Amino acid sequence: MHLRHRGSFAMPLLFSYGTLQQESVQLSTFGRLLEGQRDELLGFEQSLVRIEDPQVVATSGKTHHANVMSDSKKDSRVSGIVFEITDAELAAADQYEQLAAYKRIAAMLASGKRAWVYIDARSAPEAS
Repeated sequence: MHLRHRGSFAMPLLFSYGTLQQESVQLSTFGRLLEGQRDELLGFEQSLVRIEDPQVVATSGKTHHANVMSDSKKDSRVSGIVFEITDAELAAADQYEQLAAYKRIAAMLASGKRAWVYIDARSAPEAS
């Protein structure tokens, strides 16, 4: 897992293509606004999934989540933002994303960075 260093500790990288880019979601999930850089997720295509949890609808203001599914095509890309976050914030993101039945995996970005990303659990690669 690719980590960036800030001070004397490593910061996990988190790639977001959906609601975690929204200020309201960042404030309710992390208690702060995140800073990040544009990047692209390789080998995935974007899709939409209906949000079933009314609390998530209220927080995000959306009725569908952006989602991605692996399509194994080298030229497939999904645009988003990569954020440096703390381990505690990664745990908070896990809690937020589990409501949508997402799975967190490590993935390669167009920039060459490896970052955590939440994907449709049905399309997640099998653990070896």
